[in-house]
Amino acid sequence: MSAMPPTLGFVLHDVARLLRKRFERQAGKLNLTRSQWQVLAYVAYNPGIQQGALADILEVQPITLGRILDKLQADGLVERRHHATDRRIWLLQTTEAAQPVLEKMTQIGQASRADALTGIPEPERDRLMTLLSTMRINLINACEAAMAEPSVREEERVDG
Repeated sequence: MSAMPPTLGFVLHDVARLLRKRFERQAGKLNLTRSQWQVLAYVAYNPGIQQGALADILEVQPITLGRILDKLQADGLVERRHHATDRRIWLLQTTEAAQPVLEKMTQIGQASRADALTGIPEPERDRLMTLLSTMRINLINACEAAMAEPSVREEERVDG
């Protein structure tokens, strides 16, 4: 029996895993866990994001995110602000103290991507990003379309 060639999903997953691993090795110098730098990056790129929305994006339980944010807040890297009209909602911001950490994270990310893209000419890099962006949009649209369709159980109730 011959080995099956790797699938697109396998290769994408493995490349993402190796990029994270490469980043993590370097980011260890920042004294942040993977979860902490991931949360810090999302807050930096989405200033004012609601804590609940961030938990959804990261696909973690709100209590898990709350603990990570507690640590980042205690370290002075993130602050929670009350929503203007709903005191139950926390809006997240990075602090000024987070800027040097974010700059270092950016440098580490650039180095990790450079390692991954070694030997790939610029036009092919651009084409890769275009293709991956198209795949991303296709999958977002497919997920939205699937969510709009009635589930099998809903159909059974209507028909049954």
